[in-house]
Amino acid sequence: MLQSDLRPADYAIEIRCRRILERHRELIHVQKDHIAVGKLSLIVEAILDLSNRQGFHATSLRDLVQQSGVSMGSLYSYFDSKDRLLLMILGEVTATVTEVLQSPPAEIINDPKIHLAWLIETHIRLTEYMQKWFVFAFMEAKSFPRTARKIATDSEAATEKLFADVLKRGQETSDFVLDEPDFTASLIKPLLQDWYVKRGKYRKRGVSIETYIDGVQEFVMRSIYLKG
Repeated sequence: MLQSDLRPADYAIEIRCRRILERHRELIHVQKDHIAVGKLSLIVEAILDLSNRQGFHATSLRDLVQQSGVSMGSLYSYFDSKDRLLLMILGEVTATVTEVLQSPPAEIINDPKIHLAWLIETHIRLTEYMQKWFVFAFMEAKSFPRTARKIATDSEAATEKLFADVLKRGQETSDFVLDEPDFTASLIKPLLQDWYVKRGKYRKRGVSIETYIDGVQEFVMRSIYLKG
């Protein structure tokens, strides 16, 4: 079975924040990129940690100043409001998921079995490498302002569609036996989310990421009557 080739180093916070800088360069009033990336990394790391402990909307800019070590004046060089910071983070999560899951190795495109297994493993490993980002997006979604909520909803729908499209191809090639690919894809999504939302549960049980990936792959394949 082809394994995902994701590397943890590619998803370090500094690299993600460099992408945020590139995407929002016109809004960030710091000229030197290395300084901007460094400070932005401190800000994002701090807001992810604070949100995990007390919630994004309960976190004040003063809390962010204290946690990040970045002054109040400097914060406004990077974003004009907390909602803008939220959109920056959410935008990076959404863009990364889309880019990664839409770029499977060419050799697996025509094999629904391998492609589905690759999607499962790649999604789980991606959320492992960006765990704080995904927990933030998942836990805060209900209280997002309308624009951010739509981004989150559209991103989830796009991810489900990627899985549904592979399931439909497997249905057409008789590799999978299932009645409703779209519904099946929606059932797979919570299995992927459980790894990053309930990490503590699996840590206590001694479940490694490899064990979890294998378990989800086997469960999904058995549920759709994979042949051979």
